[in-house]
Amino acid sequence: MTRRAETRPAHLRLAGGWLLCAALAVAAGGAETALAQAPGDFRPVTDAVLQDPDAGDWIHWRRTLDAHGHSPLDEITPENAGELRLVWSWALTEGSQQTTPMVYDGVMYIANPGERVQALDGETGELLWEYQRVRQPREDGTRPANRQHRNLAIYQDKIYLNTSDAHIVALDARTGEEVWDTDIGGGAGYRYTSGSIIADGKVFSGLTGCDRYRDDTCYIIGLDAATGRELWRTSTVARPGERGGDSWGDLPVMFRAGSDAWIPGSYDAGHGTVYFGTAQAKPWARSVRGTDGDALYTNSTLALDPATGELKWYFQHLPGESHDMDETFERILVDYDGRQSVFTMGKIAVLWELDRGNGEFRAAHDLGYQTLFDIHPETGRATYREGMVQEIGEEIHWCPSTAGFKSWRAMSYNPDTEAFYIPLNLNCETGIFGPVEKVEGGGGAGPVRRTNHFHPHSPEHIGEFLAMSMRDGKVLWRHRTRTPMNTAALTTSGGIAVAGDWDRHLYVYDARTGDVLWQTRLPTSVQGYPISYEAGGRQYLAVPAGIGGASWNNLVPSDLTPEKRHPPTGNSVFVFALPD
Repeated sequence: MTRRAETRPAHLRLAGGWLLCAALAVAAGGAETALAQAPGDFRPVTDAVLQDPDAGDWIHWRRTLDAHGHSPLDEITPENAGELRLVWSWALTEGSQQTTPMVYDGVMYIANPGERVQALDGETGELLWEYQRVRQPREDGTRPANRQHRNLAIYQDKIYLNTSDAHIVALDARTGEEVWDTDIGGGAGYRYTSGSIIADGKVFSGLTGCDRYRDDTCYIIGLDAATGRELWRTSTVARPGERGGDSWGDLPVMFRAGSDAWIPGSYDAGHGTVYFGTAQAKPWARSVRGTDGDALYTNSTLALDPATGELKWYFQHLPGESHDMDETFERILVDYDGRQSVFTMGKIAVLWELDRGNGEFRAAHDLGYQTLFDIHPETGRATYREGMVQEIGEEIHWCPSTAGFKSWRAMSYNPDTEAFYIPLNLNCETGIFGPVEKVEGGGGAGPVRRTNHFHPHSPEHIGEFLAMSMRDGKVLWRHRTRTPMNTAALTTSGGIAVAGDWDRHLYVYDARTGDVLWQTRLPTSVQGYPISYEAGGRQYLAVPAGIGGASWNNLVPSDLTPEKRHPPTGNSVFVFALPD
């Protein structure tokens, strides 16, 4: 329970030239909230606003519920991008950083590692309010690590934060005070690394932390946005006796691990459907987990009824996958030529297209880098190539590595060019998979002794940022970098594309040609989800930088580009604009 703002402690804090008063909660699971002057007249975010945001706002993870990651703003163009200048910046809490700034009516809301949320003036960077969730120490007295939070959500007058111990917390958007806190995980070891999406007055989010053996499965959850009351939860694993349950053989629920939905979903009002992707089965290797079937509903696109959570349809991209090749990433909704499609790309860098009304397979465009699968051109059924399903203790070489070519760094769809803009990491792996003891609390990914390699198609560069035609999968242009591309992609109607790399470079490209129009270097890895927004009649680019980010940020660069270094600290957000 959180004390209200009227209960003020004696100490005061000066930030950004304003005297801030802190309202501290002392109850277990409470929060600390530092209050400045609240934003003025707050316009509630209605369902109509969620469906059609103002051009200058960025109110969903990928700006819109169709997950395009595209801004309609056009002040910054190929002709003037070279004039971009830093306007303001803001330091974030240390920890693993993969955040997406969210902007509504000129106010930026940002999730820091460690469950700290801040509201900033989008023009000046002044702090408006701050919320810090009080996290209880572990049994040994240590504090939980500051994990990443990929996005916040907004609805009516509330900001929604998903936590690393699988709670969803609603905050007052005016003040940052806690409104309600719903415990989704029940202390069972589940967690959130991504935030929610919201539609039809409901909060939708997918759990992760599903790799350990427990007498339960992973879930996608639906809550009432006003109260936090749980409406439904849908298992992402087919249980024994249910449809698809035999695809796990005779394994009991205890040993049906994985199928995490750890990236936010998408929503289609026309079809009344929420779309999520799921991850691989755990442990990774078939022979280690004891399955030789499809292991539904892992590595699938799931189409859910938002009112009930009922599974309308599914399409499994990689049946019985055995090398950590996630297909859980963004589902992008595109209408063209009378078609309504959902597109996605997973770790093997195949662009999938499905009919989003019924899940029918339409196309699979393979960039040609992966060595694991053949994909049937008529059905989309993926099958392992000969010799690519590993045995315990036997060395195997494959592309991509377990880091994947494509990962959480989301692609953008630009409707003006009808192209996807995709950050990639080109590398391969030699590995030996080890056994896992089947006991409650065990499981996980399974041990792998691995060595990373440059991809033979790119023997000196790991990173690649490319534009790919939505219609036929043709590569329109590509730009390679020595180190991984480490951000999501952003495109705008001004004709630019934005991305950044591990080696601290921020790039602004001509979206049609791939020419680098402008670049700068930030203090550490350019990392997270760049956005564009408008405040005070001016267009801004907000670009996060930081540390963490799993293999793309540590194992792969240290193995393949040891001459490159960046600071181990420096989480922050940088905001750029054209001169006044």
